[in-house]
Amino acid sequence: MTTKDRSLRALGLDDVPAKQPLTYPGRPTTEPSLLTGSELLHLGVRPLRLGEWYVEEREESQRLDEALAGLGQVGTGRRHPVIAVGSNASPGQVAHKLTRLGIPATVPMVPVRVRGIGVGCSGHISPAGYVAGTPYVDPDAETTLVVTWLDSTQLKAVDDTEFPDYRRAILPGDAFGMTMPSGERLGAAYIYFSAHGVLADPATGEPRPGGGDQSALLAALLADSAALRELLGPDPATWVRRAGAERSLREQGTLLFGKEGWVLPQTDFLPYADESDELRLYDDLPPLDDSLPYRG
Repeated sequence: MTTKDRSLRALGLDDVPAKQPLTYPGRPTTEPSLLTGSELLHLGVRPLRLGEWYVEEREESQRLDEALAGLGQVGTGRRHPVIAVGSNASPGQVAHKLTRLGIPATVPMVPVRVRGIGVGCSGHISPAGYVAGTPYVDPDAETTLVVTWLDSTQLKAVDDTEFPDYRRAILPGDAFGMTMPSGERLGAAYIYFSAHGVLADPATGEPRPGGGDQSALLAALLADSAALRELLGPDPATWVRRAGAERSLREQGTLLFGKEGWVLPQTDFLPYADESDELRLYDDLPPLDDSLPYRG
């Protein structure tokens, strides 16, 4: 029987960047977990497909697919694996996005080792006023990113929060290695990439690292641009307060990114862009090797 408080608040994972922009991107889960509304239950990894892992902190040990069925939710095989870049890796943000729409926030969330993807900053200012993260292709990168398993209703809800500023792609596992803690190499997974390009670091011309401290990022952008200081300064708190309250300021700030010459176009994901109504399920995506049993 569980004795540990697994609430998001007790775990320190209840930040909601949509409501507190300077906390962006929030705190990601660092262990395989099942989000169930306001709780985050630990998943015991097994050398099997995700649905065969065990949900811990329960009165009785249960396979993940059994636990999902018990909650009235579809199993992992009928869900879509989506690589989270930015706040979609934060349990608090995911719970907020779904519950405010009346959608059950029941989501498996697993840190996965991903090759070929870097995390940068999108070339736009988000509706909440922060500068969000975006992936970009970097053949030399190896990063741990959270993969969320969303059902069709949840995926539609996340689509609606991402479009039109982001586009969805499906990344093949043979081009972008995605290794689960179980050793499974995912056959493919969805990802959202910015339609506004990636911010470059003026000093290097390379993508500016994203996913870090939002206050530090905004302070650096303000320091690099007198026009931004005039529009949104003098400090990060003023930036998010003003930008979050007025769409026209966000649009002007986004235009200034381009005028400063900071925006690198995002074209590397275009061959993988996905606009199909036939969305792929985990059951449709066998592992890339035969190291795990597959029941499709």
